[in-house]
Amino acid sequence: MANATVRRGRDSVAEPAAVVHDTRVTMTRRTLVDLLEAATARYGDRAALRIRRDDGAIGAWSYRELDRRSRLAAWRLRSRGLKPGDRLLTWSASCPELAAVYFGAMRAGLILVPLDLRMAPATIRRIADRSGATQLAIGTGRDAPDPAESDLDHVPTVTIDDLCAEPGAGFPADWEKTLGSWARPAPEDPYLLVFTSGTTGTPKGVVLAHENTIAGIDGFHRLVPEIAYRVVSVLPLAHLFEQAIGLYLLLDLGADVLYVRTRNPRVVFESIRAHRTTAMILVPQLLEVFWAGLEREVQRQGQAATFGRARAVARRLPMAARRWIFRRIHAQLGGGLRLLVSAGAFLPPAVQQGWEDIGVVVMQGYGATETGSGACTTWQDHPVGTVGRPVPGMEIRIEEDGEILFRGPSVTRGYWEDEAATAAAFTTDGFYRSGDLGRLDGRGRLVLHGRKRDIIVLPNGQNVFPEDIENALRVAGIRDSIVLETEPGRIEAIVLAPSAAPAVPGAEAAGQPAAAFGDPDEIVRIRAEVDAAVKAANATLAVQARVAAWRLWPEEDFPRTLTLKVKRDQVRAWAAVSAPLPVIEGA
Repeated sequence: MANATVRRGRDSVAEPAAVVHDTRVTMTRRTLVDLLEAATARYGDRAALRIRRDDGAIGAWSYRELDRRSRLAAWRLRSRGLKPGDRLLTWSASCPELAAVYFGAMRAGLILVPLDLRMAPATIRRIADRSGATQLAIGTGRDAPDPAESDLDHVPTVTIDDLCAEPGAGFPADWEKTLGSWARPAPEDPYLLVFTSGTTGTPKGVVLAHENTIAGIDGFHRLVPEIAYRVVSVLPLAHLFEQAIGLYLLLDLGADVLYVRTRNPRVVFESIRAHRTTAMILVPQLLEVFWAGLEREVQRQGQAATFGRARAVARRLPMAARRWIFRRIHAQLGGGLRLLVSAGAFLPPAVQQGWEDIGVVVMQGYGATETGSGACTTWQDHPVGTVGRPVPGMEIRIEEDGEILFRGPSVTRGYWEDEAATAAAFTTDGFYRSGDLGRLDGRGRLVLHGRKRDIIVLPNGQNVFPEDIENALRVAGIRDSIVLETEPGRIEAIVLAPSAAPAVPGAEAAGQPAAAFGDPDEIVRIRAEVDAAVKAANATLAVQARVAAWRLWPEEDFPRTLTLKVKRDQVRAWAAVSAPLPVIEGA
């Protein structure tokens, strides 16, 4: 495919032929502070952000209260000696106070550096050092982090609760007047520094300005439905996906967001039902976990066969009819669930199809921290197996080698204090090199093939895309796998044990995890099930892409990044060990 390009305006999609797709969007000269203030003016005392506490009680802030608390946080941050352009580390579970601190930091002209609660101490130390952050704002409660564990006890620290607290004795009476005299942030001002987790190499600091995130929000407005947004949030606010879509866009839409500090399916489903949720934003792995929980409940009630037949019928009907057929399930979900938005990794087609069979639209998004937004399916157009067309305002170009390139107002200007990495990431005409491979289908939608660095080049020169094979294995019933070339021309799949198998405990032996299976009958069952799935997948694949052998990963799940992507290099290292490994292998 030679330089296939999707362009803004009324340019047609070239190679392959496709319908004209107008991606123009009116860009606004506003900041995220402007967004909050406009939302406050529109929605006032409507509930904006809630939190489900450990005892099940729900606390709530209105739009007006969120705005006021953000102003208190801004004043206190400046009173601590922070100046515009200074970097502030934030380290907390998702909650209304964290959102208020985000907006407060923006009002104070600071640059946020979010830390995830699950980051390793070495990663946190590296981010703190490289960002030059001078202060730290941390969460409170049972999941509060300990700065000393990451050698950050020397960094001046304040809790997010204290930053947002009501004014106490000694608080100046004219604090709001003082705050009003500050220079307001400009659209081009940087407000966020995100260090990408990555699956290999040293994380890079992506710098984003208000205008980058606002451009993505303006584009998404044209893709999502006009519904009353009541959302249960389970993703960390430390991640850009949850910030941009799960906070800023939702506030712009007048949403009512409930934070739940656990991913326990029972608690999440209880929250969805009680909150009368209409939409959720998830990564694919969580979408799959929640669907599996729904299927287990159907099986527990002895309704699996009936459920399957009803899905086959519903699939040919409008969404409203599907929801009526599965009205009992929807009643257990609060009665209003209409939309699921997924991004961050591959979404198994069977999972998307399952949710849509019962009347819930699944929109898939694709992009990188560097792009802010990229491509997305829409409320009206959401076929399985594709991540849609460019978000309005974005251009996508497919290079001759299949690499996906982006250009648009939501794309970062570059990496923090790293001119060499910035230059290497962009073409001379300003397109960002994603490192991902893909193609356009017949209607101009983007279909992903995986990472450029993961492509397998066979001895005969043919290219094989591991993620295409992994997708075929998922369709055949393998819950997850990593496909590797273990020797020239030999393709193997490292697979997770079937879901019905017991969890495989991990142990360390000579630096490698060891498998432990005590039941010979269980081993036979697993081998037969995986063999059958591999053969079924091979029947759908080209000859050069077929799996020659498989190995069972010796733990319950693959090692993953904070965004739940598999750390492929660790899997490769395990598979490359020359010493015999206690694995089950089948031709």
